[in-house]
Amino acid sequence: MIWSQEYECMSRHRLRELQLKRLRQTLHRVEQNVPMYRDRFKEAGITADDIRSLDDLKHLPFTVKQDMRDNYPFGLLAVPMSEVSRIHASSGTTGKMTVVGYTKNDISTWAELMARTFSCAGVTNSDIVQVAYGYGLFTGGLGAHYGAERTGATVVPISGGNTKRQLQIMKDFGTTVLACTPSYALYMAETAAEIGLDLHELPLRAGLFGAEPWSENMRKEIEAKLGIMAIDIYGLSEIIGPGVASECPEQNGLHVFEDHFIVEIIDPATGEVLPPGQKGELVFTSLTKEAFPIVRYRTRDISILYEEPCLCGRTHVRIHRIMGRTDDMLIIRGVNVFPSQIESVLLEIGDIEPHYQLVVDRHDNLDDLEIWIEVSEKLFSDEVSGLEDLEHKIKEAIHSTLGISARIKLVEPKTIPRSEGKAKRVIDRREIYPS
Repeated sequence: MIWSQEYECMSRHRLRELQLKRLRQTLHRVEQNVPMYRDRFKEAGITADDIRSLDDLKHLPFTVKQDMRDNYPFGLLAVPMSEVSRIHASSGTTGKMTVVGYTKNDISTWAELMARTFSCAGVTNSDIVQVAYGYGLFTGGLGAHYGAERTGATVVPISGGNTKRQLQIMKDFGTTVLACTPSYALYMAETAAEIGLDLHELPLRAGLFGAEPWSENMRKEIEAKLGIMAIDIYGLSEIIGPGVASECPEQNGLHVFEDHFIVEIIDPATGEVLPPGQKGELVFTSLTKEAFPIVRYRTRDISILYEEPCLCGRTHVRIHRIMGRTDDMLIIRGVNVFPSQIESVLLEIGDIEPHYQLVVDRHDNLDDLEIWIEVSEKLFSDEVSGLEDLEHKIKEAIHSTLGISARIKLVEPKTIPRSEGKAKRVIDRREIYPS
């Protein structure tokens, strides 16, 4: 199902014309109304008028998260506060919040983009959508809410938490579509099994999962345990929130809604723009945002661009599911590793639960990785030799696939803390050491 045939299926030539027109409008907006961009353009010796083609975009400076903190709270707004209808913010892990604003038109655009996202999962006005993303300053809950409403679906705005109540409502209300983080979906499945609720007997048929990296193997776990089609969605509060890109039922990359955003892939070390098919860091430029336009924002998310046509009929480029982040990348004895890569290896192995944590420490000036993994109740209560065999099997799989050595610690069920939002995958103990 395609929500906006006119824009989602337009020819590449027409799309590029539209992008250039909207890009030039955006650049004039920020040059005139945002002091930081005006100063950055001047420092780079460039003006909005100098951008005459999409290829010229590479000459513009990048925007990074620190820029938002340096201009906290409202220094990057391109409209007066009287025109700002809503404020959202992302706390992150350190420093000041990153604050974004929306005009009424921005809110409408966001709802439209999320309607496209839900339509990718086949959502119609016959569906009941349970939104278990957090509401509030986080963009996930309200972003999903407004998008589902735009499709005409019935929305259950339950937010995150109180998992048993979530499941009871899912059963009683006849929820057909779930929206939450993938780790929380697995937690819901685990809780359902504990209380004897068979999710396969419910009308639930699809889920839209985002806000954290997850692997293809985790998708298989979710689809098997919940009996649904699991759709990967992507967005950042700095760009607009959820609604930047979404998988279609082909589940072969996420379509970037290019009539509203320009996406680039860069070498994270040099900033050089890379061609489609090469792995690098995602960079986005907004094309239609009024209150908080952003130019060449470095997301720190690692992905690949695909330009090949999709069988669904959409013509927008696709990005590979997020493969990790440049700022949560672990360097273990010189090897770059992302938690999602380790997750993919773990889920290939039987007898373990889809709950794990990576504990990084430093001994004798070398990083040390220990992987804590839950195992099934049955295996944990079996003979010690069975656990030892599994530890060896996991260690060998990690080494042969990723080229790193890690210590494996098998733990009993329910040992690793559960998350109702983004799962905490990495415990980094290196920060206690002086640099």
